[in-house]
Amino acid sequence: MYKLVSAEEAVKVIKSNDKVYIQAAAAAPQKLIKAMSARHGELHNVEICQLHTEGEAPYADPALKDSFHVNSFFIGKNVRHTLKAGNGSYTPVFLSELPRLFQQRIIELDVVLIHVSVPDRHGYCSLGVSVEASLAAIDNAKIVIAQVNKNMPRTHGAGIIHHSEIDYFVESDEELPSHEMAEPTAIESKIGDYVASLIEDRSTLQMGIGSIPNAVLTRLTNHKDLGLHTEMFSDGVIDLILKDVINGNYKKINRGRALSTFLMGSKRLYDYVDDNPFVEMRASNYTNNTAYIKQNPKMVAINSAIEVDLTGQVCADSIGASMYSGVGGQMDFIRGASLSEGGKAIIALPSVTRKGISRIVPNLKLGAGVVTTRAHVHYVVTEYGIANLYGKTIKQRVKALVDIAHPDHRESIDKAYFELL
Repeated sequence: MYKLVSAEEAVKVIKSNDKVYIQAAAAAPQKLIKAMSARHGELHNVEICQLHTEGEAPYADPALKDSFHVNSFFIGKNVRHTLKAGNGSYTPVFLSELPRLFQQRIIELDVVLIHVSVPDRHGYCSLGVSVEASLAAIDNAKIVIAQVNKNMPRTHGAGIIHHSEIDYFVESDEELPSHEMAEPTAIESKIGDYVASLIEDRSTLQMGIGSIPNAVLTRLTNHKDLGLHTEMFSDGVIDLILKDVINGNYKKINRGRALSTFLMGSKRLYDYVDDNPFVEMRASNYTNNTAYIKQNPKMVAINSAIEVDLTGQVCADSIGASMYSGVGGQMDFIRGASLSEGGKAIIALPSVTRKGISRIVPNLKLGAGVVTTRAHVHYVVTEYGIANLYGKTIKQRVKALVDIAHPDHRESIDKAYFELL
């Protein structure tokens, strides 16, 4: 029914100077990645285009810089070192606009490596736990290589492709990367309490993965008729769906469905979404489209930051001039929630780093990027409370943010800010 080959044979189609896109997050096809990386002695100047990927990234080894260069649209831990080592670059782009780079041939792809479910009796595969820009990559790349895996969930939505769209199939039944939920700390739990207090019944939620989003979710068990319209989710939503807390009944976009573009969690999550019509997977130019997001009443966007200055500017992608992650979808959802009727745009973060350095600062570090502007943020939340910045003057914002900074730093950051004026 389809062309089944070894991984080593499949990746022989990759040539020097090619651009290769790798499917994101937990769907990164490890067998194909390793086979491609093993060809480093034969290849020169291959550009690897990717969002964050789970698992190994052997092509990111600086020793292979003559063979591979990593172009990250969102920087994950496994490739972060490449920016300083010189074998990697970062392309700033909203997640909502990433598919357009391929569709308009701003970035011309030669090969795409994807990870799919076993074809059904009609010959259709699912992109499973990650759609993001993969559909646009498949449509615009010259060659499509798929790792086919019985452990890849068959998810509903737009990430369905016919086997005829795939040039080479490689079998590999590896387990998907698992991301277990950690218990929130006391600080994260307090932040979860404050954020949950801002969420009304019939709200639609966007939140990422991590201890603070999980802390928020555990506090929503008495809420009613919540919706989910997000770029990603993890295990924390499952119990709320099963308890009918999250049902999507009052959403305007994909009503009655939980909408996402990628998923990452435990085997429980992957089993739950398998052939589950309630979970709808769409490309990121749909899930992260501000025009769609804003149509959901009471849209609540919950995001985090590296630091926030006293005027409300949010740095979420760099530590000073050193790139750390990326623009991602924060602004897509912050703006969508801001424009939603009754919507709330929330930045939630601990008041200090693990080393005790204040994350509420007089001014952002030299070279730091502003992912979310001071005009976009509604609420900033730490374990010390909620600062409502919307419609507030700079002076009012300074006071509100000083009040939710760590008590050990309040006086010093307040003084330092006014010394800047």
